[in-house]
Amino acid sequence: MGAVAPPVLSPVDACQQTLMAHTFASSYGQPFVGQFNPPECSFNRVTFNFTVTSAGRQFDRLGVMFLDDTEVFRTSTAEPTQAGIIWTYVKDMSSYQSLFNTPQKIIFDLGNIVDDTYTGSWYTTLTATFFTADDAIEPADVIIPISARKSGQDASSVFVVPETRAVNSVVLPQNAKKAAFSISACGQAAEEFWWSNVLSSDTNAFGNDTTLYGHSAFRELRLLIDGSLAGVAWPFPVIFTGGVVPGFWRPIVGIDAFDLREDEIDITPFIPLLSDGQPHSFEIQVVGVDDDGRGNGNFTTAIESNWVVTGKIFVWLDTGNNAITGPAPTTVTTSSIVLHSSKREYSNSSACIVLDYSIQVTRNLEIQSTFDTPAGSKAVTWTQKLTYSNVGTLSNGGNDQIVRQSTTGTHTASTDYSKSFEYPLWVQSSYSAPSGGNVSINASMERSKNVQQQGDLAFPNDWKIFDYTRLRSTPYSNQTFIGSDVDNWQNGTASYLSVPALKKSFGSGSTEQRLTLSGVGTASQDAASQQLYQRHIAATNDSVVYDDESFGRQLRGQSRYAAPSLPGAPDVAHEYAAAGVRAMLGRGPA
Repeated sequence: MGAVAPPVLSPVDACQQTLMAHTFASSYGQPFVGQFNPPECSFNRVTFNFTVTSAGRQFDRLGVMFLDDTEVFRTSTAEPTQAGIIWTYVKDMSSYQSLFNTPQKIIFDLGNIVDDTYTGSWYTTLTATFFTADDAIEPADVIIPISARKSGQDASSVFVVPETRAVNSVVLPQNAKKAAFSISACGQAAEEFWWSNVLSSDTNAFGNDTTLYGHSAFRELRLLIDGSLAGVAWPFPVIFTGGVVPGFWRPIVGIDAFDLREDEIDITPFIPLLSDGQPHSFEIQVVGVDDDGRGNGNFTTAIESNWVVTGKIFVWLDTGNNAITGPAPTTVTTSSIVLHSSKREYSNSSACIVLDYSIQVTRNLEIQSTFDTPAGSKAVTWTQKLTYSNVGTLSNGGNDQIVRQSTTGTHTASTDYSKSFEYPLWVQSSYSAPSGGNVSINASMERSKNVQQQGDLAFPNDWKIFDYTRLRSTPYSNQTFIGSDVDNWQNGTASYLSVPALKKSFGSGSTEQRLTLSGVGTASQDAASQQLYQRHIAATNDSVVYDDESFGRQLRGQSRYAAPSLPGAPDVAHEYAAAGVRAMLGRGPA
């Protein structure tokens, strides 16, 4: 089993190194710790091959890999089966070349537990391939972690927010010419389903019948430099393989579940401030919205528990060892919060209450700076324009919920970088937990992650890491694109039944996914956009029923078991790990 992702270039005629071969069983608090030494071959590209096998029952687990104190890979696990599964994910790691040039301690944290109910261990292998390619990737010269810095204790260096502050004081090189900041963050525990939360004034809308988490369904990741806002990221709503209903995610996993992509912020406008050889504070905050019950809302860092957070500063150096000078940057930002909440009551019973709620947030941010150079003054800017909407309905005592969410935005920098994105999400879920002990959940979902990007910040554009050797002919291999367009869509229905008396649960589901990667050219090229890769896959009840894959619009590897909209497989319940409603939906009984 593999993730639905475009192939990443990884030649076989290169040097390889196994970084990890380890079994994660009852290992909470006991990450894998190893040693990396640079390969003897020359290289300008690096890829990871992460392969995992498992058999038995288990929950989804978050995995985080560090080189010393710097997080370089965040992933999660698939849904195991009694018969066993295997999956592989290949990831381009060329942005971290400066780290791979020196010895590093490897720390990989993949918490797990094995007992009479949860019987699946994770057998993991991580291999790095080092090779030389003729491409336009320019990795940073220096990478500075913003993390808990616990590698000296052989521990993961993640911050857990809001329990701790995600802040470091660091000194940047004085000859920096470009700098970017990346944020790796995802909600866990009571914040895993932040997108389904309600307004704080509505958490007790159904009395004690169900548990509702508050601080709204909006989250913002903020970067503060010396206490001032330097940029924001509005997170993609990742759904892990146990989320909502496990039957969605076997064998297809949720978008980004195998590779939790990081958000990037251009901090080049701050270089005149940061290049003074003095310590500067970098802090990541996770922000929600609280309300007063009368339609007024305000941003707050007092959210539920918890977010797993780290950051990195990528720095490119001036070869002439020159320090950039200029005035401190100026920041102009505006934001708005619009809230709505209403109840419709049909009797005195909380089960007959319908809660309608919504939140709309906008933010415009512009940071400007001026560089004093030998050629004269140079204007440097970072601009973000973001719009968010979440509209939801809860009924049947809080057991039934419909969520419709939209996140859109554009980021632009004077370094020829621009990015526009949209993250639409629709989830309808219903659970039943009668007094007999059995629990059932039914759900439908549709979601997308659509990103158009030109230029690079911390990480190379997707068209630069695509494996062009997969094309039967190579019409684009010598063509330089200016950007990429990635559209990733999923749709599905699933059900779940937990039987505590048997210490088992059962489920079924159907999920369809289509991913397309296109290279974006200039107006002078033959076409503005050229499709490089597409995969369309459908699965029902643990089995793939339709799968086709095309490279440069040339269809390869097609398997037609049934039409995508008509999987045709019987609605058979398969065994899953037994989990509480709250762990899967973010509401309801534990």
